[in-house]
Amino acid sequence: MKVLLVNGSPHKEGCTYTALTEVAKTLNEEGIETEIFWIGKKALAGCTACMTCATEGHCVFKDRVNDFLDIAGDADGFIFGSPVHFAGAGGAITSFMDRVFYADLLAGKQSFYLKPAAAVVSARRAGTTATFDQLNKYFTIMEMPIVSSRYWNMVHGARPEDVEKDLEGLQIMRVLARNMAFFLKCKEAGLKTGVPPPVRETPIFTNFIRD
Repeated sequence: MKVLLVNGSPHKEGCTYTALTEVAKTLNEEGIETEIFWIGKKALAGCTACMTCATEGHCVFKDRVNDFLDIAGDADGFIFGSPVHFAGAGGAITSFMDRVFYADLLAGKQSFYLKPAAAVVSARRAGTTATFDQLNKYFTIMEMPIVSSRYWNMVHGARPEDVEKDLEGLQIMRVLARNMAFFLKCKEAGLKTGVPPPVRETPIFTNFIRD
């Protein structure tokens, strides 16, 4: 089993990376393979709703979004990490997640369906809970079970060495990892014993405008 951890910070080995590393280390101790995927520093355009992904199976923009979509289907679980920028997720990780999940939906790949996910947030001081809420909304629309820890998944510090001193934050990361590992093992055991996946209905799309 493998968990993909997405580093949504422009800093490859900054505070967000430090938190994700604690998660990855504990997952490895639980026998779960991990890979940290850095979205990089290059500009990531937002989704333009061109619908190319529906016909081509990938995003029209050739960047880290398509690199991630190429490997997402082989993962069993996901952790998305973001720094806090103005009390919200960073612009790059927001564009990244908008396009990743929209492309997967329209292409019908189901790379994320019923795969557990969690968000990890890093901040110097505040804005963590708003960012945490923002990221979790992606998982619910994709039918991804959200794995929790013993508190909201956040660490605090302006530098990686500050995060390393956030003992409660690091513990939250370890508990998150163990809960993720437990969920993955239970899912695998259930499928092996013949527990069927949920019956899926054809999606119904409505809006609030009526003739």
